[in-house]
Amino acid sequence: MLYTVAVFAPLVGAAVAGLFGRAMGDRAAQTVAILGMVLATVCGVTAFVQLVYGSADPGVIRLGTWIDAGSFHVEWALRYDTLAAVMVAMVTTVATLIHIYSVGYMSHETRGTVWRFFSYLSLFTFAMLMLVTADNLVQLFFGWEGVGLASYLLIGYWYDRPSACAAANKAFVVNRIGDLGFAIGIALVYVTFGSVEFSTIFGTVGQHVNDTYHLFGTEYRSFEIIGVLLFIGAMGKSAQIGLHIWLPDAMEGPTPVSALIHAATMVTAGVFMMARMSPIVDLAPDALAFVTFIGATTAFFAATVGCVQNDIKRVIAYSTCSQLGYMFVAAGVGAFQASIFHLLTHAFFKALLFLSAGSVIHAMSDEQDMRRMGGLWRLIPVTYAMFWVGSLALGGVFPFSGYFSKDAIIEAAWASHSFIGHYGFWCTIVAAFLTAFYSWRLIIMTFHGRPRADQQRMDHVHESPAVMTVPLLLLAVGAVFAGWWFRDELIGADWKAFWGDSIVIAGNNHVLAEMEDVPGWVSALPTVVGLAGIALAYVFYMFVPSLPGRLAGMFGGVYRFVLNKWYFDELYGAIFVRPAFALARALWHVGDSTIIDGIPNGIAAITADGSSQVVKIQTGSIANYAFAMLIGLVMLVGIFLLFR
Repeated sequence: MLYTVAVFAPLVGAAVAGLFGRAMGDRAAQTVAILGMVLATVCGVTAFVQLVYGSADPGVIRLGTWIDAGSFHVEWALRYDTLAAVMVAMVTTVATLIHIYSVGYMSHETRGTVWRFFSYLSLFTFAMLMLVTADNLVQLFFGWEGVGLASYLLIGYWYDRPSACAAANKAFVVNRIGDLGFAIGIALVYVTFGSVEFSTIFGTVGQHVNDTYHLFGTEYRSFEIIGVLLFIGAMGKSAQIGLHIWLPDAMEGPTPVSALIHAATMVTAGVFMMARMSPIVDLAPDALAFVTFIGATTAFFAATVGCVQNDIKRVIAYSTCSQLGYMFVAAGVGAFQASIFHLLTHAFFKALLFLSAGSVIHAMSDEQDMRRMGGLWRLIPVTYAMFWVGSLALGGVFPFSGYFSKDAIIEAAWASHSFIGHYGFWCTIVAAFLTAFYSWRLIIMTFHGRPRADQQRMDHVHESPAVMTVPLLLLAVGAVFAGWWFRDELIGADWKAFWGDSIVIAGNNHVLAEMEDVPGWVSALPTVVGLAGIALAYVFYMFVPSLPGRLAGMFGGVYRFVLNKWYFDELYGAIFVRPAFALARALWHVGDSTIIDGIPNGIAAITADGSSQVVKIQTGSIANYAFAMLIGLVMLVGIFLLFR
């Protein structure tokens, strides 16, 4: 019962706020939405504790039949196991704090519109909960598409801004590309197993491990194709390189939306899905190699771009993209437990960083460019301290949570003893250095040095109200202690006792065990490069602030390449967007207007023109009519005589 309430309480809050918010008013709608989230959090955390530490047993809560067509049967059901319970507890906790924070952040919005925002937030949370508790792939896909829809609504919340509308459309379209691969993967799972129910699929994995599928004239193992197709879906939802271009533009939405998308929902859906499908994916080594390559490349790519961004939210957005790459590196080397561990800790410190950035933006009267900040640390000390906590966790500094989870992924990549695993190791090491660098670049540019904003803006700088700072303090607790609390249970020697059957790996997968025996330098290297990145940021932006500009001038090509995000948007514009628009215009103007509409319109025009000429004969003059009849008679007699 508690578990069911945890999932559906946000839906009730979303429905009440959305349907009656205009009549109730903003304050009442906020209250209903937050009460629904608080109830969901209490029930979700209690259900997690009862399952993991109490007497509750894992199982399936069946709600009713959804689809029953011939042999295809799908039920509405909630899967209650450790993986789902961990996700429910995390999502509800972080989302509730974001809801509360939003009361203060959205206080300056036009009265009578905020109810819509809170309805969307709760709907987003419900869709994510439906995704993580699904007992079959169709229900998971329902939640998957639900978070896509809710993200579209939230990113485009300020629909009067063209940039927000463009960003919402971009997120929606790019995610549909990945979702196509995911949908085909689900179809292939059904073809292979004859079911989309997890219990049936996982229970018969051994019977289908050698199944093959004929594709492009070649036989491939079905598990390999399924693994790649499912990961293509994850690439779109979790913004991996190639399908990542929507994520930075998602910053057009209000900051609480950025925190919810980047920390607890949506982008983590792909990581969760790979862990949920671990019984299949772990038996597809080629697919896992592809996952590792994409994840490692994404971690490196996003970290380089984050080093030169000037929008405070975009720096953190590329940080999210990079950290998701870490999670997929872990999944790719078979350490699914480590990927979920980092997902859990990342939720706390990334939500903390985004909401702290929102506090800065709130204090700076909606300014987001770090080049127009500086000198803020004395004016907003709580926000400054929270940025330090979040950045220390993100940078993997002991004893903050990121130290335990991020280092575990790096060690797992090394312990995989494979070429692709070592590629992941070195990419994540470089990314760790760059992460520390851009994190402290952000702190120094935002909070230190002389103020670079105009005096009028600086006069209005103030610390955020308690409704915003208290959620920051609570998230900081997770950012500090979550790694220490959960490390031994999630990835320690007794991980099987914790995860049970919710994460299943192949018998030859010993990555977690071998992580404990990696060389000392492997364990120490992430900390060393992280501290080096922090030191370099201080040199560049505190001690010799002219140095970054001189280096950008010396290496102008590299700087422009990174500043323009490796030209992915420009490349896609040249290859896909502009040709698609040109083709659409040609089909419109030539195919539709000229041919399809032109032929009947032309016939109609000829008929109308002919009628306009013929009607001139009808003059009403008897003499004209008699003359016309005479001409006709002469012509008729002439024809008769000619052909007699």
